[in-house]
Amino acid sequence: MPDSFFTGIDTVIIRVSDPAASLNWYKEKLGFSETYRDDSAGLIVLDTGTPTSLTLWRTDTVIRNNRETSSFPIFRTTDARSARAALAGNGVKTGDLVSDDVVDFFTFEDPDGNLLEACQVKE
Repeated sequence: MPDSFFTGIDTVIIRVSDPAASLNWYKEKLGFSETYRDDSAGLIVLDTGTPTSLTLWRTDTVIRNNRETSSFPIFRTTDARSARAALAGNGVKTGDLVSDDVVDFFTFEDPDGNLLEACQVKE
């Protein structure tokens, strides 16, 4: 088998109903910034502060996420408890904080109900 042809993940697509409104949410709630926009394609690329960007891409189809089958990004955090409290305090719908011996994590949703997660790996 050959070595991988890939050197990383470039971007993760998040389908949204309104890219401009979603951009505001991702900027205000998560602190991400816009790096590229193509209004004719209905997409906006966000800098996440990591090598992997997020691309908000418009869809006219109703977004239906299933927590058991949907793919979703997991963001690294150094303090899951504080991150969850800050997001919840800023009006973001968050799930419970889950802790075990290895990680603390929680899920949260964007305005379209897209599932997102934050995870702190314990050392």
